Amino acid sequence: MKDAVSITGAAHMDRIHDSAAKHVTGTADYTDDIAMPEGTLHAYLGVSDVAHAKLLGIDYTDVLATPGVVGVLTADDVPGVNDISPTGLNDEPVFPTESIQFHGQPLFAVIAETRDIARRAAELARIDYEIQPHALDPIAAQEAGYGYVTAPLKLERGDVDPVLDAATNRIKGRMAVGGQDHMYLEGHIAFAIPGEDDDVIVHCSTQHPSEAQHMVAHVLGVPSNAVVVNVRRMGGGFGGKESQMNLFCAVAAMAAKKWNRAVKIRPDRDQDMTATGKRHDFVIEYDVAFDDAGRIQAVDSSFAARCGFSADLSGPVTDRALFHADNAYFYPNVRLNSHPMKTNTVSNTAFRGFGGPQGVIAAERMIEEIAYATGQDPLDIRKANFYGEEGRNLTPYHQEVEDNILDRLVGELEETSEYRQRRKDIIAFNETSPVLKKGIALTPVKFGISFTATWYNQAGALVHVYNDGSIHLNHGGTEMGQGLNTKVAQVVAEALQVDFERIKITKTTTEKVPNTSATAASSGTDLNGMAALNAVEQIKARLIEFAATTWDVAPEEVSFRANQVHIGKEAFSFDAFIKQAYLARVQLSAAGFYKTPKIHWNRAKGQGRPFYYYAYGAACSEVTIDTLTGEYRLERTDILHDVGRSLNPILDKGQVEGAFIQGMGWLTTEELWWDDAGRLRTHAPSTYKIPLASDRPRVFNVNLADWSENRELSIKRSKAVGEPPFMLGISVLEALSMAVASVADYRKCPRLDAPATPERILMAVARLRAEG
Repeated sequence: MKDAVSITGAAHMDRIHDSAAKHVTGTADYTDDIAMPEGTLHAYLGVSDVAHAKLLGIDYTDVLATPGVVGVLTADDVPGVNDISPTGLNDEPVFPTESIQFHGQPLFAVIAETRDIARRAAELARIDYEIQPHALDPIAAQEAGYGYVTAPLKLERGDVDPVLDAATNRIKGRMAVGGQDHMYLEGHIAFAIPGEDDDVIVHCSTQHPSEAQHMVAHVLGVPSNAVVVNVRRMGGGFGGKESQMNLFCAVAAMAAKKWNRAVKIRPDRDQDMTATGKRHDFVIEYDVAFDDAGRIQAVDSSFAARCGFSADLSGPVTDRALFHADNAYFYPNVRLNSHPMKTNTVSNTAFRGFGGPQGVIAAERMIEEIAYATGQDPLDIRKANFYGEEGRNLTPYHQEVEDNILDRLVGELEETSEYRQRRKDIIAFNETSPVLKKGIALTPVKFGISFTATWYNQAGALVHVYNDGSIHLNHGGTEMGQGLNTKVAQVVAEALQVDFERIKITKTTTEKVPNTSATAASSGTDLNGMAALNAVEQIKARLIEFAATTWDVAPEEVSFRANQVHIGKEAFSFDAFIKQAYLARVQLSAAGFYKTPKIHWNRAKGQGRPFYYYAYGAACSEVTIDTLTGEYRLERTDILHDVGRSLNPILDKGQVEGAFIQGMGWLTTEELWWDDAGRLRTHAPSTYKIPLASDRPRVFNVNLADWSENRELSIKRSKAVGEPPFMLGISVLEALSMAVASVADYRKCPRLDAPATPERILMAVARLRAEG
């Protein structure tokens, strides 16, 4: 007989991703793998070739004359409301009627017998427009008098201006931080099948099935109960499929209902990249006062973001940038302002970190400025400004930092990475190496966990135990490769003390769990794991009551152990016990629910507790640059990351590794570039460079802080892991900065903008040498 610890798939143990074998053998089913019913049609978007114009009309004569074309969808075909704005601002039409707002904006959709016909025919429309001036970046938008796409946010505490004016040391600066394309392996895709009456089923690749359901219903003019959205898995999301799938779902559903045939829409990579949003670019202004020891006294900072033509999720993204503009550091006096600027570009959207990385990088830039100004090691400036001392634990949004573990975590990484000795060795190397220069940096991260839109912090789950003892698990989260389904199934397996293999994980569907939140904000496991546990506890309570009554024992004498149920002195196999419970008409199904406690947020006041807890981490990275070419390589990275009591250490470590590489890519190689005509020129893998296997650190040491435990009542005392380690990539930018600074004897902060491409490295080296 197995004992409890031998149950396969219990929480807090390594377990392979439930779909890992399917991923590597190509047998995992995605939306594009669903067998198409006879008569399936295909849609393709027709898009604008100008950045800003008055739309005068579109001639579809040649499109409709193309053999195989069934018809064209335009704004006139929208039976409900021509809007897919996720925030309800009514500022994002499915198809525009009066004006073109960005190059590549979808204007109509061609419906044809094949995808190739639809794609080619979409190029034949003749679009009549009147060109208007455009603004592509936040500074140009401000200069052109463009407004905000959504209300800005201000966070303030203390007396900022008097402290800045009286400061002994004060530095002002500006930093440009680039955006980032999600570059998921599976692009956007939606497949709609019409049903009777108002019904339609939409299979798609979305992180937010309930929002897709609502948007399709909104556009069709039907209630949400007529729309079913199904998601088995995604081939990556990273935030890019939180709201951006709305367009494709709406187009597929409209066409399916209009022609009463199944319709699939799948853009090619170029159109996927030009028609959908990205990480927000920011221009950050900072004004920081500090004492001679390097302790920050006051900060005044503003964050201007390239948001695009509509709000999308720019409000919460720019809010979160301010929430993380302190990173790990206490600002005694602080004022932070967001400027979510309208621009003639695609509307930017959620991306791993959701504005947090842009806030954190501002904090690290100020630390770097102070270090160079005072001639100190940046790590010493960081440690001097950490949260943690009495009276130094209040954030700019007035939430107290109660669980700070950075002193211990950073101290351990400082020791295990041999940071101090390596930094001395690097400085010595740079003194004798005229061409190659090295740099090293150890940077921390403090990241708040919870949706800042408080109502999203809820989840549901549905668990069935069938009378043969097999278990069906469904929850509102979506699987995009991160292992969410595996973790939630582990929670269920441990709670019932059965093997993981007994549990069937099924597709996410709005038919089973309603009103779900997006799988985002690193909260997928926190929310859905707790909801699933709640469902299991309901079933267990019924089973315990049944056993206690039937065998005349106290409820405390009923226990679940190693695929068995022990009742008093008797033991039954789980299957046999469940069969008896079924025959006794015990309900073996439950809908679970969870909402995050303690959190609250008053945006008007800029105060509250938007986060349930914080996740922490630190990374130490070493680089070498070539001062003749600007090229560089990442020699070594050491990471120590806090995930609380990990539900699955091997999956969590994989998330840390992947997030670091993605964060490194954002800050080094991934450059979005628009030409003067407003055309995105980095619109395909051929022109947009994500990190390659050869770009990874030559030495890559990743460890979890196995001593950490979430002090809040999270699922099994674990912590979120999806987004926080993304910001560990900032250590690479800081290390590059040190290498560049060495050419001027570390007297000045190089002020590298991101991404720090080889061209920017080379220009920074030349600038510092010229300044002497």
